[in-house]
Order: sequence, then C-alpha cells, then structure tokens
Amino acid sequence: MFSCADDKNSEDENIDSRDSLKTEKEEEFKVLDSKNITQDSLWAPFESDLAKFSEDKYEAIKPHIFDKNIPEIQEAVKNGELTYEELSLFYLYRIKRIDRENEFSLNSVISLNPNLLEEAREKDEQLNNSEEKHLITGIPVLLKDNINTQNMATTAGAIALQDNQTEDAFIVQKLKENGALILGKSNLSEWAYFFCGECPSGYSAIGGQTLNPYGRKIFDTGGSSSGSAVAVAANLAPVAIGSETSGSILSPSSQNSVVGLKPTIGNLSRGGIVPISSYLDTPGPITKSVIDNAILYSAMTGKDVEDAFSIEVENTDFNFENTTLDGKRFGAFKQLMQEDSLYKRAVNDLKSTGVEIVEFEAEEIELENFLRLLSLDMKKDLPDYLEKYGGETGFTSVDDIVKFNIEDSINRMPYGQALFDGILHESGDTTDLDSIKSDLSEKGKKYFDTPMQEHNLDGILSINNYHAGFAAVAHYPAITVPMGYSEEGAPKGLTFFAKSSEENKLYQWAFAYEQASKRRETPKNYE
Repeated sequence: MFSCADDKNSEDENIDSRDSLKTEKEEEFKVLDSKNITQDSLWAPFESDLAKFSEDKYEAIKPHIFDKNIPEIQEAVKNGELTYEELSLFYLYRIKRIDRENEFSLNSVISLNPNLLEEAREKDEQLNNSEEKHLITGIPVLLKDNINTQNMATTAGAIALQDNQTEDAFIVQKLKENGALILGKSNLSEWAYFFCGECPSGYSAIGGQTLNPYGRKIFDTGGSSSGSAVAVAANLAPVAIGSETSGSILSPSSQNSVVGLKPTIGNLSRGGIVPISSYLDTPGPITKSVIDNAILYSAMTGKDVEDAFSIEVENTDFNFENTTLDGKRFGAFKQLMQEDSLYKRAVNDLKSTGVEIVEFEAEEIELENFLRLLSLDMKKDLPDYLEKYGGETGFTSVDDIVKFNIEDSINRMPYGQALFDGILHESGDTTDLDSIKSDLSEKGKKYFDTPMQEHNLDGILSINNYHAGFAAVAHYPAITVPMGYSEEGAPKGLTFFAKSSEENKLYQWAFAYEQASKRRETPKNYE
C-alpha cells in the first residue's frame, strides 16, 4: 500500500527513486518469473471449460468486452450478445494466453477463483429476475493479494503467508452482496511495498516480477498495486481493487494508463486487508474509465463496525449526465507547468471545459517521521491482522516473519528485508505515535488548504502520485486519469486532489477531463 515513489515532496529520497521510469535501458531484475506458482494447479479447475472455448468464440465476443466499460458490457448481456459465463471465460482465456511464461508475459495474476465459472452461470440463471441489480452484477473483479477472500490464499506476495486461508474481507462481502464475481488475486509489491527497501516495484516472492504492458522491462509498473493496474491496462480483468497507504493506487494506475481512486480513509473498510498503517490504509478501485471506477467504488461501500474509521457513505449514486466544469477553479503547480509538457497540455484540456486555472508555488513542508509512523503502526497492526483476520499461518509478529525469511533468504527475500528490519529497530509508545499522527495530519492539510483558501480553489492538480504523501496524512482523497505518454512512451496521469469525503466532486472532475481529453490508448502488444 506504500509508494512514496514519485512523490516530489517525500522526506526520503531513496523511496522517491524507487518508482522512477527507466527509459535509457532495460530494468535489471534479480528475479523475473515466479518459482511459487504452478501452472497446472492454477488452471486445473478450468481445463475442460477452456478446452471448449475456441479462438473463434474468443474473437466473436471480443468486440463486446475488450476496452468496453461496465454499462456497455451489461448492455451486451441484456441484448443476449454475451453471457456472464462467456465474459469470465474471455478473461481466463486471455490470462492463460498472455500473463505468464511467454514473450509478452506480465506476471500480474497470482491466483484464480476456482468457483468463478460456476458462480457466473448462477448470475446468468438470475438474469430474468425482476429484482433491481447493481451494475457490478456478473462482472469479474480482480483483488490485490493483500485482500482476504475465500477459496484463495491471501499472501501479500510473501512466502510466509503462502497458506493464509481466510474468510472474505468486508469489501469482498459487499462486492458479492452486490453481485460481483471474484476473478482472482493480483500480484503486488511484496507486503505492499513496505518490506525490501531497494527492490523494484511489482516484485513479490509469490508472484514474481510484474511488468508494464507499455514497456516490458523498460517502464516501471509503479507500486504497490502493480498487478491490479497492469491486469486492467492489458484487459486481463475488466476492473480491479488496489490498496494505498501513500501512493500505491495512484502510482501504478498512472504508470499503466488507467484510472485509480484513493478514497478518503474510512469510506471503504480495511477489515480483512493485510495492513501497513491503520491510520493511512485504504482499498480503492482501479479501472479503465471513470464510470467503471465509480461503479466499483459504490459496490464496496458500507459501514464496518470492526473498523474504527469506517463510515456509511451517504451518496454513491454518481450522475455523469450533463457534467460541467464551468466556473470551477483548480490550482496548478507552477514548477510542474514549467517542467512537464503533458501536465501543461492536460491543464489546457481542462481550460477548454470552462475551468479557471490558478498557478501557485507550493509551500515547503517536510513530512518528518512519516516512515516512523508506518513502522510503528505496522509493528502493532500486522499482529492484529494475523490474530483477527489471518488464517493458520503460525506467525504472530513482524519478528517471526523476519526470522522465517532469513532461513531461506535467496527465495524468500532476494532483495533483502530492510524495511522489516527497520520496524524491529523502531521504538515508541502510544503517546509518540499519536503525536506523530497529529503533526503529520496538520502539515498535510496545510499543504493543500493554504493554496485552496488563498485562491478560492475547488481542487488541486498534480501528476501521478507526486503529492500522495500529503494527501495520505491529511486523509484527503485523490483520483488519477490518463493524460498521455512521454516521448519514450511512458504513461502519465493527471491527478486531482480534493478535501475529505469529496469523492463525488472528484468523479465529476475526472469524468469531464476524461471526456474532454480521451488520452488513454491500449498497450500495443495487448490489443
């Protein structure tokens, strides 16, 4: 969930560099393919059904699915041009053909729901039921593999949790209640990128190295929700769930040219999700379009009494008809306007919709003790997860896992476990932790509130996850939308920041920008 990587104001320069785009040469990886996923076991439940699903059938239904949004897919189902079973088979077919052990492999999927097709057939049988259905009904959803679900282990990418069999996380319960199909689990930066320090984003011991479909081994995937963003970008899943502590939805979404929402903390439950920080963590939707993002977000909301921050979100009936930005005022960073041509173009795209842009210089604010907050929180929050939500793993603490990894360091931690070691060496009591949280919260809000008040702004515009750390500690939401590609072909996203619980505004702004710009392109080798 942690990726301060492209954050232009992070306190830690080493972390800043971890998600930088490589355009000069191919990335060098210690490990590429997974040693812990067996193709036979992955595909055994679907063998007979996929044998009957021909290339001709795949091509026949592809126009109803490929790069289509959820309302378009549902229209095809309604018109009898597609079934939910065929929809699921389409994605299984693409994952098997593309994702692993070939020249286009992306290593984005860790496991698959063995009951997927049976559950899809049930949705088909219920089609004529007059009961009103959520738009997510029958849509396969890929879950980042730190989110608990039945039938598949929840590993966080770590061998230590390889057999972590659990019940459904709260948001998974909500997805199922609203009719979604769970497609499988996606690869991630191990332990949500708060583990190895100097490792490439998108690597986990379980899933191997996730690769960017816009430039395999060339462009960074972003992290930690790497597999979720990559799979959606390459049409290996219609939609996916990621998680963020600081930048881990915004980073991979922008770097794989998809839409990612980091919600206000508490708007979506964290119950049953492997944590870093109970103060900053949140799950969030990753999709190819803003409409799909809003649909997926709405299907996960609900108050979880077991999550101290959880609230009941009052309005998730987002209306995108006649969306207008006339008279809206957005702040643009002067430095980014001077340095980034894509950002400048995106700002001009917004101006064409009637937006007023105010350029401003950001205040110099340092987020001291940010890493200390993460270490202190994870030191207590991971044991809480293992006790309350985990399966029979045999582990009760970070210390247990550190010792386990040392026993076979080459396979379990080829890039080391520097951040886990740091957790063990961190000390501080509840008073220290509360003081750090209060200080960081005040600074994060000040970073955004000062220019918003001074210039009467509705929101602030950024790039990728450049200012994700400030939004994290302020508990402010953000959404990133594709804004084009660098000269080398690297994707970038325009990121909108708003104040707490202003997701409705974010969706309106993002949709209007998306329609005015239409910058997203399908990765060329995955059409």
